Amino acid sequence: MNRFTTPGGAFDLTRFPEDPRDQLRAWDAADDYLLRHLDGIDGEPTDLSGTVVVLGDRWGALVTALAEHRPTQITDSFLGRQATLANMGRNGIPIDAVRLRTTRDAPPDRIDVLLIRVPKSLALLEDQLHRLAPRMHPDTVIVGAGMVTEIHTSTLRLFERIVGPTRTSLAVKKARLIFCSPDPELPRSAGPWPRSYALPAGVGTVSGLTVTNHAGIFCADRLDIGTRFFLRNLPTRRGREHVVDLGCGNGVVGLAAALTNSEARVTFIDESYQALASAEATFRANVDAGTDAEFLASDGMSDVPAGTVDLVLNNPPFHTHRATTDATAWRMFNGSRAALRRGGELWVVGNRHLGYHAKLRRLFGNCEVAASDPKFVVLRAVKR
Repeated sequence: MNRFTTPGGAFDLTRFPEDPRDQLRAWDAADDYLLRHLDGIDGEPTDLSGTVVVLGDRWGALVTALAEHRPTQITDSFLGRQATLANMGRNGIPIDAVRLRTTRDAPPDRIDVLLIRVPKSLALLEDQLHRLAPRMHPDTVIVGAGMVTEIHTSTLRLFERIVGPTRTSLAVKKARLIFCSPDPELPRSAGPWPRSYALPAGVGTVSGLTVTNHAGIFCADRLDIGTRFFLRNLPTRRGREHVVDLGCGNGVVGLAAALTNSEARVTFIDESYQALASAEATFRANVDAGTDAEFLASDGMSDVPAGTVDLVLNNPPFHTHRATTDATAWRMFNGSRAALRRGGELWVVGNRHLGYHAKLRRLFGNCEVAASDPKFVVLRAVKR
């Protein structure tokens, strides 16, 4: 746990799920710089008496510090949302002090102050600016924040093209602010998302089918090579069973499982609301109406009852924001083992160098290579 000292007070914050071994903080210099700017370090304090919207608050540090102003948080991250709830509770802040919305929900009708933590995905920023711009007015205060490595010329051009004139602050502790003024004369549009493309040949039962991608999805304009390799080497199964596409992204792996086995019930799980929207759109466009499926925003398998799953298909991420870590994969593997029935199987694809086979052998007591090439490996572990 870290104590975040702000102009409005000191707050104990953690990421979610909380891990005492995790050395990463739930806030950074960009959060600190933004809050000090709002308090008037660069001039007059910002008037926060109107509708305050916080976009992309990663672990709830900003809305926890600003809770007295009853902000609206908009996030694409289920984990970020859970961190917000936990951090508010930890600091004695009532849950109703912050209005929680996802990137798929309708934004507030009017935005007086918009605070933006610049996301890793430029596409997600573009999509959200298009969604929020019609709710702004000429006097809306817009302040973005990010580390200098996160703010590029393309980021500033995006603000200027969609919202209005844009400038940046000097860097402080490797953080920078973005100031943007709404231009009511700029044309408004719904934006270019979601986008669709046809899957290539040679990827099994989903070859040639159409995929839908909302903004922020990994490899939104093409099928990434890891998933391509996975699709070519998925197990062929029959009969009534419960299949989980864990970390589903746009859902092509779960779709392949459903089309291969028409009796399967597929659950799509991701922590990104944009990913789940993509997976559901992809699934509904390619299966018969009424086909059974569930789309679940969750921390991995934590909301799946133990001993209820026959097959888990997983392409785990090896980073969180800009930090490289195997913590997410490890939680996914542990959660999968708990959710699987005896004899149930976990199939994992990953880069060869990540060494997932060692983790799976340690956890399951077994692991075999189902397929491999010079870059990727598909692993199979069975719950005994």
